[in-house]
Amino acid sequence: MNTERLRDGGQARSMPAVVFWIGLAVVALGLMILVEYLATRTSRLGMPFERLVSYQLVSYANLLLIGSTILYLSHLRFTSERVGRWASGFATVGAICLTLGMLVRRVEAFYVHPVGQAPIAGLYEVMSLFSAITVVIYLVMEKVYRTRSAGAFVMPIVVSAVLFEIWLVSNDQAAPDYQVPLFKSYWIHAHVLTNFLGYGAFAVAALLGGVYLLRHRAERHGVTEGFAMRSLPDLWKIDRLIHQAILVGFPLFTFATILGAVSAYEVWGRFWAWDPKETWALVVWLTYAFYFYLRYVNHWSGMRAAWWAIIGFAVTVFCFFGVNLIFSGLHSYDQLSLWLPDAILGAH
Repeated sequence: MNTERLRDGGQARSMPAVVFWIGLAVVALGLMILVEYLATRTSRLGMPFERLVSYQLVSYANLLLIGSTILYLSHLRFTSERVGRWASGFATVGAICLTLGMLVRRVEAFYVHPVGQAPIAGLYEVMSLFSAITVVIYLVMEKVYRTRSAGAFVMPIVVSAVLFEIWLVSNDQAAPDYQVPLFKSYWIHAHVLTNFLGYGAFAVAALLGGVYLLRHRAERHGVTEGFAMRSLPDLWKIDRLIHQAILVGFPLFTFATILGAVSAYEVWGRFWAWDPKETWALVVWLTYAFYFYLRYVNHWSGMRAAWWAIIGFAVTVFCFFGVNLIFSGLHSYDQLSLWLPDAILGAH
């Protein structure tokens, strides 16, 4: 009996390793293709977007992330450690491929595609960046705090970003288009990266807030058994994870805001001009700053902290998407305020 258990355990442990080595082989093959690809770059200027290596890598990464989400949901349903390890393995390889795809897109932008912009100037790029960062932040928390079951709640928002990327591709809005003046500043690269690190942490906090509300409601109604209750962390642990995620995201978002001001000064000669995106970035910052006040001064935790994490991320999402839909400003991605409403309403 013990031998069988050890054999099963060893098999379970080896499965993510198989996924890792398959992913590593795919990455190595991609790098070899890239070498050949760049060797003949002069004949590839203006090539179709769908033939770019970065697009292929991101597409494969998105498939892995969708598969990982399905496995995380299955892990929550069946509480199978083997399925959970596969889910983590798929997410890890997906994040690696997505990151590699972003790096390759940068090379393509400067050496292959004639536009020559950094891979942060369009919605397709930043959605890929958001997906990669959110997955990495979650995987770190999963490893440190052993909260694999929470992946069933965190990964769906990554899939939402993936589906939005697919929609952008289907509407011909994923290819590099133009470079706004702001992206000519070197500071903007650090600004966007730290900004989305903060966004990813805020997203994880909000989704964990949803997990807290779900478990709290179940316990209040006397539900102590079931597939979700068997695998979800205790309430105190979820509350701690929410706080840790915001504790990571807030300094990053603060630093990103400072870098954004420096970028604005370099490009436009001023630090702050109350552009709609700048104004709402301040609203986001104040929302999370007030969270810390409520946490440390008024001793907020539990339900109230979970709701505040959800509200804070809703404000963050509005800052990123809503402001571009309602207002016109200097921070628009791919002329989002003009194109997306028409695409949704079917206007031509």
